[in-house]
Amino acid sequence: MSLTAIIGGTGLTRLTHLQVHRRESPATPYGAPSSELTFGRLAGRDFVFLARHGDPHTIPPHKINYRANLWALKQAGAEAIIAAAAVGGIRPDLAPGRLAIPHQIIDYTWGRAGTFFEEGLDHVTHIDFTTPYSENLRQKLIASARAAGLSVVDGGVYGCTQGPRLETAAEIARMEHDGCDLVGMTGMPEAALARELELPYAACAIVANWAAGKNEGEITLAEIERHLARGMADFVALLTRFAESS
Repeated sequence: MSLTAIIGGTGLTRLTHLQVHRRESPATPYGAPSSELTFGRLAGRDFVFLARHGDPHTIPPHKINYRANLWALKQAGAEAIIAAAAVGGIRPDLAPGRLAIPHQIIDYTWGRAGTFFEEGLDHVTHIDFTTPYSENLRQKLIASARAAGLSVVDGGVYGCTQGPRLETAAEIARMEHDGCDLVGMTGMPEAALARELELPYAACAIVANWAAGKNEGEITLAEIERHLARGMADFVALLTRFAESS
């Protein structure tokens, strides 16, 4: 049976519904991944889980070893990756607590190690990144969410910022003008590295807060945690239905 990788973001440090078989702490050419790999089954399907920010949650977005994470999952035998990501909502229908399955991404990050193709090459390699997310996997996630009775937004442009600070209202206005619907800090280079490794990759974005300037007052940690608790529970329900239907 095929192995699907789950990358857990903020609010999903452990996949508690997973029937754990074993844990591994792999070495990679790029150093250690963010956390150990947890192998197990959910609804009869094999998964491997990795906590993007570590367990406990201690690694900020710009310090994540994305190359080690993706390499470790590929090395473990993963054939596809589903990434959970906490985001801010920019578009009016992407309110806190909503789930969205983005279809495009804009990268605003800098200085992150973002490719496997840079050393010891016998030729320069360019990947096609026209559609950064696997459409087949995206549609399976959308169908699974709907089968689980969840309200899910089909599509959206994910704007990936550097972090770890949140954005200014002016930055969000600029991103909205660029066409972004969601804002997060971990979508890149994760998606590009998965493409380089030829791993189908899709993200489930959990809206944790309104983006800066889209609501009155400051963005608070309490607000984010409240919406994440509900959103991550919905993500697990989606994942369970995905496992049952695969």
